Amino acid sequence: MNRTQPLVLGIESSCDETGVGIVRGDTLLANTVSSSMDEHVRFGGVIPEIASRAHLDAFIPTLEQALDTAGVTLDEVDALAVTSGPGLAGALMVGVCAAKALSLATGKPLYAINHLVAHVGVGVLDGGVLPENLGALLVSGGHTEILRVRSLTDDVELLGATIDDAAGEAYDKVARILGLGYPGGPVIDKLAREGDPKRIRFPRGLTQPKYMGSAEEPGPHRYDWSFSGLKTAVARCVEQFEAAGEPLPVADIAASFQEAVADVITAKAMLACTEHGISNLLLGGGVAANSRLRALTQERCDKHGISLRVPPVSLCTDNGAMVAALGAQVVMAGGQPSGIEFAPDSSMPVSSVHL
Repeated sequence: MNRTQPLVLGIESSCDETGVGIVRGDTLLANTVSSSMDEHVRFGGVIPEIASRAHLDAFIPTLEQALDTAGVTLDEVDALAVTSGPGLAGALMVGVCAAKALSLATGKPLYAINHLVAHVGVGVLDGGVLPENLGALLVSGGHTEILRVRSLTDDVELLGATIDDAAGEAYDKVARILGLGYPGGPVIDKLAREGDPKRIRFPRGLTQPKYMGSAEEPGPHRYDWSFSGLKTAVARCVEQFEAAGEPLPVADIAASFQEAVADVITAKAMLACTEHGISNLLLGGGVAANSRLRALTQERCDKHGISLRVPPVSLCTDNGAMVAALGAQVVMAGGQPSGIEFAPDSSMPVSSVHL
C-alpha cells in the first residue's frame, strides 16, 4: 500500500449527510455530499430512521459521483476510511456496512475513523500540515467541544464539551420557539443582523466560578458548556411578551440569543487555550458557518495572540472529505487497518482517533 501519498476514499454517514470524499495525501480530489435535511423539515429535527433510509438510497449515487469527479476508479484506491462514531447508531451502521462491503469486494484495507477528529483532520486540505500547540473548537448540531491535539493521528484530548444540548441543537429549538422553522442556524444568523444583541441579557451557562475545597482549586465544568437553560430563558422571554400583549421583537431575541451562544463558546474556548498553552486554534463543525461565532472567535483569538484557522464552510459541515483526509493521515503515519470486525460506536470518544 502507498503510504507516502495514499489515495483514500472516505465515507461519512453519522447524521443526515451521506458523504463520499477522495483525497490523495493532503490534496482534495472530490467531496460529494447528499443531504436528507429536506425530509426532516416537517419534524423540526433529524429523525434517525428517515436519515438511515436516506443513506441507503443515496450511497451508490454519491459514491459514483465522487469517483467520477476525482477521475479515479475503485481499483486505484489505496485505502477506505469510514466514520465509525460518534453519531446516530442506525445512520452510522449504513455507512460502516457499505464500507465493509466495499472492502470485501475490492480487497482494500479499511480504517474506522472518529467523526470528531475528522473535523480537525480536514484542516490539512486547507493549509497543509497542522501546526503544533493545536486546539480545536468543534461546534455543530450534535457536538460542542474543545479539544487539545498533540498528534492528529494518535493523541487527541477532550478538554470540554456541552453537558446537555449542543449549540446547533439550541439554535434549532429556539428557532422552533420563535416560529422560524428548521434548521434554525441560518435563519437566526440572518435575522440577528437586524436585531439588537444587547436588548435582552440571556444567561451564559456554567460561567459562575465553582471551587472544590479551596479557592485555588477550580471545580468541575471549567471548560464545559450548557445551553438548555438558555433555551428555557428564551421560551420564558417569549411568554412574557405574549402575556403582556406586546409585539414579539423576534430580531432582537434572535440577536440576543446568538450573542449569548457566541460569547460563552468563545470565552470558554479562550480559557481552555490559555490555560493549556494552545497557540493555534481550528474552528470546525456546521455552526462554524455562523457569522457572529466566526467574528467573535477571530476577535478573541487576536486579543489572546492565538492563530485561528477556519476551513471553508463546505469542509466544516459533515462530509466524506474529512474522513478521507484523516484516514490518509493515519495511513501515512503507519496506522494499521481496522479490518471488518469492528462495530459502529455512537458515543466513540475523541481519544480513539481510529480503531
